[in-house]
Amino acid sequence: MTRATNYHEPPLWAMRSTRDRCRIVGQARHELARSADQLIRKSHSDQRRDDAETVASELIPLCDALLWIARHGPRQLADRQVGLAGRPMWMWGVRSVVQRQPWGKVLILGAWNYPIFLAAVQTAQALAAGNQVQLKPAPGTTAVVAEWVDAFRRAGVPAEALQLLDSTTEAAKNAIDEGVDLVVLTGAASTGRAVLRQTSEQLTPAIMELSGVDAVIVLGDADHHRVINAIRFGLTFNSGASCIGPRRVMYVRGRDEPPWVDELVACLSVCPPVIVHPAARETVVGMITAALDAGSVDRIGRFDPAELRRSGAMHPVVLTRVPDDHAVLQTDLFAPVLSLLPMDSLDATVAQVNDCRYRLAASVFGSANAAATVAGQLDVGSVTINDLVAPTADPRLPFGGRRESGFGVTRGPEGLLAMTTPRVISTRSGRIAPHLSPRRDTDAELLTGVMQWNHGSGFRERIAGLRRLTSAVRRRGRVKQ
Repeated sequence: MTRATNYHEPPLWAMRSTRDRCRIVGQARHELARSADQLIRKSHSDQRRDDAETVASELIPLCDALLWIARHGPRQLADRQVGLAGRPMWMWGVRSVVQRQPWGKVLILGAWNYPIFLAAVQTAQALAAGNQVQLKPAPGTTAVVAEWVDAFRRAGVPAEALQLLDSTTEAAKNAIDEGVDLVVLTGAASTGRAVLRQTSEQLTPAIMELSGVDAVIVLGDADHHRVINAIRFGLTFNSGASCIGPRRVMYVRGRDEPPWVDELVACLSVCPPVIVHPAARETVVGMITAALDAGSVDRIGRFDPAELRRSGAMHPVVLTRVPDDHAVLQTDLFAPVLSLLPMDSLDATVAQVNDCRYRLAASVFGSANAAATVAGQLDVGSVTINDLVAPTADPRLPFGGRRESGFGVTRGPEGLLAMTTPRVISTRSGRIAPHLSPRRDTDAELLTGVMQWNHGSGFRERIAGLRRLTSAVRRRGRVKQ
């Protein structure tokens, strides 16, 4: 589809100064604070019953991100001057500036598990960069999304800069067909594939923030009390519907099973049931059933597929003896499902993480030095040492995955810049412009001499280059005479 573009009339929002846009976006946090009770109320669902979770995982991190944009956005988005320092010698007289330009129209496809924080930070960064935003909420989240969108508008974001679409799949498809300049999706890998098939027809760039099957690596010197509490928190938080929740717990096997394993199972056994989102229930039932049929053991033993299908209620499931090649170890499940994986060695543990098709995040528990060594070997988007989930709320940090966990980043300075595309303007001053002169026989010798003088290895090679350079200059002088 051909898009008509009027290059003479950029959107009024994009014409505002970067500082003004960041200031307005930052002011939205005041409106969110005023609307906190309404946002909490409209976030209520079968999966989200704890008001403290809404405040801690969505509202506070969002307001922190908006404050970061207000304070640091203008500097991050400022023009970068490229002057004398490091300039190649043949670029004499050239100065350049790298500008961060908005993509234009950004389509943001929201997720159901965190309907405020995820899409709102992406929206804020896109707006601060000068884009127009089309926002499609996930089904069932329209009321709460409309509430925070209204807060943005009360803060001064014009209606034409932030458009709220309906929650249907058709709304997203139509928006892409009508023409957008960037698509940002937070969702499952299957949804990512569907979106990319459509965007590929128009070569529309995309940022894919997709699912994870995150690993927890427990080293021998880990604080077991911290391990148990962190896994309980990460597994049950938001009813188990966190893309960076723990799904695989790995440890090097010994003669006996570590005592913390029994303690972890006992801790999770007394956790109350959660309500699994309807979109995830059938996959969860099918995957756990298949794992049990393949010889896996549920250490808690309270899995009830009929009840899960009927009401969504589910107690935590802790699987052991899972076959190495079973799909449950490489499937994004938005439910409290955990697999315990004793490994032969630490090298095998690292390889298991890096070979998984989902590589969003991982956690390592152990002494600082040992955990940092392991963390440096993991090919994932983010690694947390001695904690789970919570550090990703830091507004200074980018967030993104590898392979089927997506590509590109949102949040942090890198996420803000991802909402822009660079434009370079170079200006040559002065009368020296050798490349505009007619070609001469000595040009190749002169240029080779310049290259060797600048990039030769060692004094002798550089001197040889200088000799070629001066020889070519002499020959050129004789030709002129």
